[in-house]
Amino acid sequence: MEMSEYKAIVEGLLFAAGDEGLSLQQIASVLEIKEEQAKEIISALKEEYERGQRGIQLVELAGVFQLATKKEHAPYLKKLVESPSSTSLSQAALETLAIIAYRQPITRAEIEEIRGVKSDKPIQTLMARALIKEVGRAEGTGRPILYGTTKEFLDYFGLKTLEELPPLPELQADGEMEKEADLFFEKFEENFNEST
Repeated sequence: MEMSEYKAIVEGLLFAAGDEGLSLQQIASVLEIKEEQAKEIISALKEEYERGQRGIQLVELAGVFQLATKKEHAPYLKKLVESPSSTSLSQAALETLAIIAYRQPITRAEIEEIRGVKSDKPIQTLMARALIKEVGRAEGTGRPILYGTTKEFLDYFGLKTLEELPPLPELQADGEMEKEADLFFEKFEENFNEST
């Protein structure tokens, strides 16, 4: 396989991984190559982004590689987020936000376990709106990102503190995960409707 094809595959993998990113070991494992070769591909891809007039860049944070927007484009991204067409949150974003609000700090995998579906897009939307932020990394394999709410979240819903969120009943049995998730959404939407 040629370098250009490897770069294209790694770019796609990084895009699919989103803000979780990928380690050199994960990239090498997926491509079935040595880590040294994966490092060369990453270097070549990074150089390509830096050399051209591109809107994204390849960054490394704590041994994890991910695609990110460029800081100099922040004013335009802010305009997009603040545009009138993006004022309301989708059902998926609301559900994800409710889970994060009640369970923070929480990883994307834990959110997806509760929702039962992929949550990349809702998380990206909430990050872009500054309603959630990265609050650290969990212990264990891959050290996944932990998410929590922001001051903007409190402002958006007219809350002074997280203690003002409606209380939820305790989980009584492991088999009630779906029931608990429904309660999350129901209570959170009630609070959302009262505060808008």
